[in-house]
Amino acid sequence: MNEYVYPRLVLEGVDRYAQHQAWLHSQGFTFDRRVDLDDVEPVRLAMTRADLRGADLHLADLRAADLRNVKLNEAKLSGANLRCARLSGADLSCVDLRNANLAGAGLRDANLANANLANANLANANLRGAHLDSADLHDASMDATDLSATDLSSSNLAGANLADADLSATDLRGANLFGADLRGANLPCADLPNANITGANLIEANLIEADLRDADLRDADLRGANLFGADLRGANLANANLANANLANAKLTGANKEA
Repeated sequence: MNEYVYPRLVLEGVDRYAQHQAWLHSQGFTFDRRVDLDDVEPVRLAMTRADLRGADLHLADLRAADLRNVKLNEAKLSGANLRCARLSGADLSCVDLRNANLAGAGLRDANLANANLANANLANANLRGAHLDSADLHDASMDATDLSATDLSSSNLAGANLADADLSATDLRGANLFGADLRGANLPCADLPNANITGANLIEANLIEADLRDADLRDADLRGANLFGADLRGANLANANLANANLANAKLTGANKEA
């Protein structure tokens, strides 16, 4: 087992991480295969409010761990398994989470500003109210993820899978959504001014009253999308597919619809 160093970590003299790994091994879990946690008793590792700033935890197995309000800023968690972990209120700013598994994790109100989540698995995670401004989420999997009221301004979501995700009232100002999959995504009242949505898949997406001013929607697929009351002033819709889209009450002044 790799040895991990936890700077400034106070756990009343108990190595909770080692205990967690020992318990996983006692249950027959190994580190070289995926497991189904549906029948596993959750929260075996409790490290709430611990200080793990700058820790090297890459490839760590932290499934179902309780890490609420933990300080993990600038930590290395690339490839870590955080499936179903509790991370609400945690400081994960500037953390390296490339290729990490955060499926089903609770990240409500967590701070992930400037974090690197490229290729991370966030499917079905709860990120409601989280801060992800300027985060790198390119090619991340976030299908059916709760991203409502989240700050994703200036984030990189190029190629990300956001199918059926909840992005209602989310701040996506200046975000890069180039080629992102937003099929069936829920984006009512989302802020998307100046966002790059070129080539994105928005089939049957809910964009009711979304702010898309000056957004780049070239080559976007908006078939069947609901844009009722959306603000598309100054948006670039060149080559966008709007077949069967609902544009009732939409504001289109200055929008470019020419190829």
